[in-house]
Amino acid sequence: MTVHVRGVAPAAGELPEDATRDAGGADGALPPGAPAPGGAGRKERAGRAPSSGWLPYALIAPAVVSLLVFLGYPLVRNLMLSFQQLGRTEMISRATVWAGFDNYTELLGDDAFWRVVVRTFVFMAVNVVLIMGFGTLVGLLLNALGKKMRLVLSLALVMAWAMPVVASATVFRWLFDTQFGVVNWAMRALGFSGYEQHNWFETGFSTLAIVTLMIVWASVPFVALNLYAGLTTIGGELYEAARVDGASNWRIFRSVVFPILKPFFLITTFLEIIWVFKAFAQIVALNKGGPDRASETLPVFAYVEGMAQMNFGVAAAASVLTILILLVAMSFYFRLILKQEEEQ
Repeated sequence: MTVHVRGVAPAAGELPEDATRDAGGADGALPPGAPAPGGAGRKERAGRAPSSGWLPYALIAPAVVSLLVFLGYPLVRNLMLSFQQLGRTEMISRATVWAGFDNYTELLGDDAFWRVVVRTFVFMAVNVVLIMGFGTLVGLLLNALGKKMRLVLSLALVMAWAMPVVASATVFRWLFDTQFGVVNWAMRALGFSGYEQHNWFETGFSTLAIVTLMIVWASVPFVALNLYAGLTTIGGELYEAARVDGASNWRIFRSVVFPILKPFFLITTFLEIIWVFKAFAQIVALNKGGPDRASETLPVFAYVEGMAQMNFGVAAAASVLTILILLVAMSFYFRLILKQEEEQ
């Protein structure tokens, strides 16, 4: 006979206490090897993996379609154009003239193209070194400042970072203007001679120097703010332990900060290399690759060949070679990043 305490009947599907005790013995323990009541059903439910079906593919489908339409098709079309002779005559007659590898042969045998390649890599290296150097210093400064000054500096960095390229190029054109530029006025005020109506865009070197100044000014905020975010993850006890050992600020950065944030420096440098290598609007907006095409980099060279010289086949071949050169150059950096991930 089952006695219900306080008149509460056992719930549906539950064994009464006496029945459980009878099944397992006087102390209610189950015999060795006997499955727990209801355990089989729970194990069966736990072993079932939810069927994902088509949902993951449906979620990534818009991104895949967008890449194919806006990136894949232009790349394929550009590759096809690089094997064609497409100039003014072909544009007017709408004739398709296949030239094979003639466009590539013409470019690879042109000394002017290789000068542009060398100029592009030197320009990229100088910019990336300056961006990472100044960005690291500003990031460390943000971490050392008080709350109010950090907020002011962060707002200034964000405003510089958010400035549109064309607007910033216009400002730099005004700063270095021949007649009314602030830079010429400042040089004369400091007592330097020869800066009456000095043309800062007279040579390709000075033009690229101004472009470098503009790119560094616009890119430092990205590095500085991200580095500051990374510095906030480093515990203060590490700095205290290093100072107790008598480490200088440079030693703390080299032995504490850099090893911890090494992945950040690798990825950020990688992004800046790509960003500077494909810099186009800054050069075109300042001096259109001049004077005499002396400040052209590979993206600007391809644009001028196509839009100014109306030689679209050669321009397409130049853009394909630009992509291949960048991939080859970045393959070494990819290997470095993968090696770093393996070590971690």
